[in-house]
Amino acid sequence: HCGHIPPEPRTQPPAPATRHSGPGVAGTLRTLFLLSHQKAKMLVLLAGIFVVHIATVIMLFVSTIANVWVVSDFGQASVGLWKNCTSGSCEDGLSYGGEDALKAVQAFMILSIIFSVISLVVFVFQLFTMEKGNRFFLSGATMLMCWLCILVGVSIYTHHYADGRATHYLKSHHGYCFILTWICFCFSLIIGVLYLVLRKK
Repeated sequence: HCGHIPPEPRTQPPAPATRHSGPGVAGTLRTLFLLSHQKAKMLVLLAGIFVVHIATVIMLFVSTIANVWVVSDFGQASVGLWKNCTSGSCEDGLSYGGEDALKAVQAFMILSIIFSVISLVVFVFQLFTMEKGNRFFLSGATMLMCWLCILVGVSIYTHHYADGRATHYLKSHHGYCFILTWICFCFSLIIGVLYLVLRKK
């Protein structure tokens, strides 16, 4: 009488090891697309800032050189930082041209042009030479100096001459140069802050 040998229990075959595949082609393409999209947005933003900066420099030149800060309501007469214009002719000097206040305005407006041009040149230089990840600190600081000069200059002019009494106009209004200067004041502040915040990518 032979003993009964129990059958060996069946064991389940081991599950195949799961292969952790990488991101795959689709993931890689998506990452590249996001990176290129971010880079394109940065390029558009820098191009926009560059255009606004050039426009600010041009407006500063125009507002400083042209003599249309205060315009008379009677006849074609206007005054600026340098000359008194009548009927399109700007040959007469200003009766108050020797005042310290006007000389201060002239000096600060010239300084604002110098700082804005320096900031533009520095920005272009940093754009091509600065390492990625750094901020445009030098460009921003120089542009904020331009903003400060505009603020001081236009504030002095507003206090002493913008009401028309010192210019001997009984009735007058602000000319386009005065308005352009305040626009440059706003633009230079925005550009300067953006330069300080942005990082090169």
